[in-house]
Amino acid sequence: MATKPSKTTASASKNGSGPKGRVAPPKTRTGTAGPNRWDYAPAPESTSIVHLRDRYDHYIGGEWVKPASKKYFATVSPSTLKVLAEVADGNAKDVDRAVAAARRAFEQDWSKRSGAERGRFLFRIARILQERAREFAVLESMDGGKPIKESRDVDVPLAAAHFFYYAGWADKIEYAFPGRTVAPLGVAGQVIPWNFPLMMLAWKIAPALAAGNTVVLKPAETTPLTALLFCEVLEQAGLPAGVVNIVTGAGETGAAVVNHPDVNKVAFTGSTAVGKVIARAVAGTNKKVTLELGGKAANIVFEDAPLDQAIEGIVGGIYFNQGHVCCAGSRLFVQESVYDTVLAKLKRRMETIRVGDPLDKNTDVGAINSAEQLKRITHLVDEGIDGGAEIWQPACDLPKRGYYFRPTVFTGVSQSHRIAQEEIFGPVLSVLTFRTPAEAVEKANNTPYGLSAGVWTEKGSRILSMVNQLRAGVVWANTYNRFDPTSPFGGYQESGYGREGGLHGLAPYLHIT
Repeated sequence: MATKPSKTTASASKNGSGPKGRVAPPKTRTGTAGPNRWDYAPAPESTSIVHLRDRYDHYIGGEWVKPASKKYFATVSPSTLKVLAEVADGNAKDVDRAVAAARRAFEQDWSKRSGAERGRFLFRIARILQERAREFAVLESMDGGKPIKESRDVDVPLAAAHFFYYAGWADKIEYAFPGRTVAPLGVAGQVIPWNFPLMMLAWKIAPALAAGNTVVLKPAETTPLTALLFCEVLEQAGLPAGVVNIVTGAGETGAAVVNHPDVNKVAFTGSTAVGKVIARAVAGTNKKVTLELGGKAANIVFEDAPLDQAIEGIVGGIYFNQGHVCCAGSRLFVQESVYDTVLAKLKRRMETIRVGDPLDKNTDVGAINSAEQLKRITHLVDEGIDGGAEIWQPACDLPKRGYYFRPTVFTGVSQSHRIAQEEIFGPVLSVLTFRTPAEAVEKANNTPYGLSAGVWTEKGSRILSMVNQLRAGVVWANTYNRFDPTSPFGGYQESGYGREGGLHGLAPYLHIT
């Protein structure tokens, strides 16, 4: 049974907390339901496994500590707009206390333990994450808005895998850098984003602990709950007090972590604008820094590509996690000879995408993380329309409550369009064309970013040639958005510097001489 096209491109609550959707003329701004579109009966995941406190304090020195400011803020589910819990609003005093606890734990305990001992704790954490996987997956979807099948099948398994991987390195670090002397840095200050809260926590904490460092971590203010639940995992694993400290708050709290004089290593994942501020703040200090910032990735489809496979890669590359992915394939370059075919296949595939409740196991695209992010997406989409690009969206009804945006495709896009240059961080794809490999490389590299790219072709020689010419830290071949803890991830230019994952992700947490 076909569903009727929605009248708006975006949806937010009726209480004025989100931007108003732009009315969409039926021929140019919506799609029509495909002949094989089906309605699915709801298959909601139960939330009974999650037991939230009404209020969360900071986790410092192995204890729950009230904020110095005595202030708290609400964390809200973007799909229901219900308050999930109140969370401590940290300030410089809280960060001071957390760094002091981390320093004591480093000097008196953690740095003195053998690699084998540290590895055992990491193994315990990994196993407990696996045991409590459903609990973490449900909470991640409640707090962040991502579909439960992504939290369940991607985020939580990858988080556990990173702890398993670095647990294996903990007692082998001296062999990782043969002929060199290695030592831990001390206290690592880490600030993580809202799009992959648990996974980014694992990417940062696991190598830091394996290398012998202690941690002060600040989660994003819109998605702090899985980091706070992780504190229970630390206690369950018996991790010594002060080795990991979690301080919650907004941008000022993160700035206090980055600027603290007793922090030896800064790791940040987030926007390029904030990354630049951090780079300036640590310039001239002895702090080691890893920055994983924004991206505007090119996904390049050649005429000899396996097109049905490529369509799945395109959809997964941009609509995974509502497009809230720094390495999202938000610029699609299609060789002119197959452009019409690819576009037709893509639109047909997009008609089957299900937008809705993140906790419904049928949902493909969940809720936009916040009203602020929905406003930014809507603004840039309107800029694309006003700039002359042609918008297409599949016919689907958006939930009446919460922050939602339809999967969107723009055609008729030029290199100068803002939607082709700026990171939208939402489910919005810009389609451009090329004739030759050289033109594809030139257009793909026409960006200030350099985080990731994708190449679709049956020719191995072409893949190798493109990889050597594309200015991107990660290039996928005939796939997209595939991650593994053994493989380094990071970018160039305004996408940051340093690597996370693999042996490369261990080095930034060590003094190597």
